[in-house]
Amino acid sequence: MTSPQHTDLSQISERTNVQLPSWKSDAQPFVQIENITKKFDDFIAVDNISLDIYKNELFCLLGGSGSGKSTLLRMLAGFETPTSGRILIDGVDMAGIQPWSRPVNMMFQSYALFPHLTVAENVAFGLKREGIRGAEVKQRVTEMLDLVQLGHLGKRKPNQLSGGQRQRVALARSLIKRPKLLLLDEPLGALDKKLREETQFELINIQDELGVTFVVVTHDQEEAMTLASRIGVMNHGVIVQTDEPQDVYEYPNSRFVAEFVGSVNLFEGQVTVDEPDTVCVTSPEAGGELCVNHGISCAPNQDVHVAVRPEKIRVSETRPDQTYNCLQGTILDIAYMGSLSVFKVKLASGKEVRVTQPNTNRESGGRFTWDDSVYLSWDMDSCVVLTS
Repeated sequence: MTSPQHTDLSQISERTNVQLPSWKSDAQPFVQIENITKKFDDFIAVDNISLDIYKNELFCLLGGSGSGKSTLLRMLAGFETPTSGRILIDGVDMAGIQPWSRPVNMMFQSYALFPHLTVAENVAFGLKREGIRGAEVKQRVTEMLDLVQLGHLGKRKPNQLSGGQRQRVALARSLIKRPKLLLLDEPLGALDKKLREETQFELINIQDELGVTFVVVTHDQEEAMTLASRIGVMNHGVIVQTDEPQDVYEYPNSRFVAEFVGSVNLFEGQVTVDEPDTVCVTSPEAGGELCVNHGISCAPNQDVHVAVRPEKIRVSETRPDQTYNCLQGTILDIAYMGSLSVFKVKLASGKEVRVTQPNTNRESGGRFTWDDSVYLSWDMDSCVVLTS
């Protein structure tokens, strides 16, 4: 699958004098992971991964349980030793360097706050372990608590705080030693949905203000899409795609990524037209021809999948004036979810298609009902062809 055409970013920078993000320029990688493998007896948890992460980047490792993302994070922290390969941070090989000697700090999902210490004492703990005392500790603790908007709660104990407040105390404690790299393992997993969404933006603002490089491990696709400058999608110990959030979502490079990141409809078929700007696939389960406005590298009549996101699909009572990407079916189920409605539409082949439509006004959610015969259609630039 070929990527969409992008404007020359270096020319934009020259015209507008805007500094490019490091991963879009020729900057030296800040974290270099080179052919890292980690085995536990005969089990390969991380399989020959190479990855560059840049200064001031907020990079997310996204994957399901057992994908190897936390093991990779622990190797960056020094809690696990690679079986083979090497890790460089700021140009320094980390082989043999203990966790406490690395320019790294790690924030765990459990937060691990000391219950007998106040908020301020928890945050100051790392500084005091390093022998820092007096006015400097007080000043840095005050600055850090103000940064996470907890300056007024310094004298409270952890059991007097909400989940979101405890999360910010743990973040302040991780950042007060001014690490070059902060590792966060499922940092928002203990929060409820609404608080998690609010805290995501707080985390972005704090990272932007401090300029510290963040590497976040998460299994939550929405969290990764919200937080990350780039996402590395992991599966079975391998990073299968590394891209900016929009490209991971809009241009997945495999069926696994398309299905793991968000919701998607996949139509199996055979390639009948393969031109640089057009691919057409005949799909019996779709009941017609599906066309995409990009070329692919494939054999004649190769079996492929066409992927289209539910929100890209239009629903209509009458047939649209197009011969491709147009399916007919019957509404099988409807779910009203406030801001949008979800439709399950059954095609003649028995294939079920998921469609989401925004409820732009109060009546839009009731436009269609069960057993209605409808047409589904989408544009050529709203889908992709996947060969793997």
